[in-house]
Amino acid sequence: MERIISFPGLGLEFNLPQIALQFGSVKVYWYGIILVTGMLCAMLYSSKRSYEFGLHPDKIADFSLYAIFAGIIGARIYYVAFSWDYYSAHPADIIKIWEGGIAIYGGIIGGLLIILLMARHYKIPFLSITDCAAGGLIIGQSIGRWGNFMNMEAFGGNTTLPWGMTSTSIVNYLEVQSIKLAEFGIVVDPTMPVHPTFFYESIWNLFGFLFIVWYTSRRKFKGELTLIYAFWYGLGRSWIEGLRTDSLMIGNFRISQLLAILCTVVALGLWFYLSQKAKKGELSEKFLIEPLEE
Repeated sequence: MERIISFPGLGLEFNLPQIALQFGSVKVYWYGIILVTGMLCAMLYSSKRSYEFGLHPDKIADFSLYAIFAGIIGARIYYVAFSWDYYSAHPADIIKIWEGGIAIYGGIIGGLLIILLMARHYKIPFLSITDCAAGGLIIGQSIGRWGNFMNMEAFGGNTTLPWGMTSTSIVNYLEVQSIKLAEFGIVVDPTMPVHPTFFYESIWNLFGFLFIVWYTSRRKFKGELTLIYAFWYGLGRSWIEGLRTDSLMIGNFRISQLLAILCTVVALGLWFYLSQKAKKGELSEKFLIEPLEE
C-alpha cells in the first residue's frame, strides 16, 4: 500500500511504508527502528564521554537501559493521563502502546525518576549522570523525530512556506479534527500544506546537541549541561508546540507548551544564579566539578 507524502512547494514526494521488515505475522515498523536507533546513539554518545564526568561506560549502559524502560512507561502514562476522555471510555486500549500515544515529557520524567533512585542506591552524583546524559538525550530526540515523519504525524497547521507538506492521512486527520481545533482557535484548511514540525524540532535538537558537544569541556559546574538542555529544548518546544495540531490540552492550553515555557524560565534562572556563584567561588560542594585523573 502506497503512503505518499508530498512537498508541493519543493516539487518533492516520497512513498513512506510503515513496515520495514516482516517475518510471517511479525512486523517491524520503521517508527520503532528509528526510535531504537535514536536510543542507541544516545547511549553510545553518553558512554563515549562518560569518563569526562567521572563515570564508567558500563554504569552508563546500566542507567540507560533502566531509564529507557522507565521512560517508555512514563511517556505512556503521561499521554493516557492527558487523553483520559478517550481512555476512560476505552480502558483496554491503555496498554496498546504499539498503536501510538507516547509523550516525550512523560518519558523524561520517568527516566529522571529512575536515575535519581539508582544514583542514590549506587551513591553516584545525580547531576553528573544527568549532565552526561544531556547530549545523548537531545541527539536521540533529534533522530527519533524522524519516526514521526515515517508515521506522517506531529505536523502543524497550514503554511505557505515552500517546505509545507501534505498527504492523504494529513488531509483526513484535519478534516476530522477541524471543528475541534477551531474550538481552540486553530483554523485549518485540510487541503493546504502544513508545517513539518517534526523537522523543526529535529533540526533544533541537532543544533542543541552540537552546542553541548562543544561546551562539555567548558562547563563551569555540575548540572550546567542539564540546565542547558532544559533551556534549549524548552525554548524550541515552546515555539514548535504552538504550531502543532495534535497537542495534548488542558482546558485551552497546550500542556507541553506550558511545561516547555516553565523549563525554559527555570533553567535560565538557575543557570544565571549558579554561574554567578561559580564566578565568586561560592558554589556548594555538590556543584563542584572534580578534576579528571591523568
